[in-house]
Amino acid sequence: METTTKGTGFLKVTGILMIIGGGISIIMGIIAALGVAALAYISDGTVSSALLYASVVLMLISAVAELVAGIIGVVNCKKPEKAGVCIAWGIIVAVLSVAGTILNSVGGGSFSAFSLILGLVLPVLYIIGAVFNKKEHAA
Repeated sequence: METTTKGTGFLKVTGILMIIGGGISIIMGIIAALGVAALAYISDGTVSSALLYASVVLMLISAVAELVAGIIGVVNCKKPEKAGVCIAWGIIVAVLSVAGTILNSVGGGSFSAFSLILGLVLPVLYIIGAVFNKKEHAA
């Protein structure tokens, strides 16, 4: 019988949650892209859509990165030697989350510390799981 370590469990659960979140975000990003395209068409160019398109592109990139990170975490949760790759992907997802919050603020939205923290919870837990996994391998 195989034992599950703290790092393995953390990484697997957060990886699964990231796969679900990434999949939903990709669908929402596609819907947002269609919405921006419709808005640009209806407004006959009176609405500057460059920032809107930039935010949709960032949203889709973030969603794909989250999906990839989740898959990598689930696949490698029992491979402590791959923890470094998981840490790197967790950092990428966290940085993209921060970039999305900054883009929202620059685009005229209000800065929300709560939204920033909420967006960082899962990537940080994912990174913690990968670090635990790496430490268990070193021990």
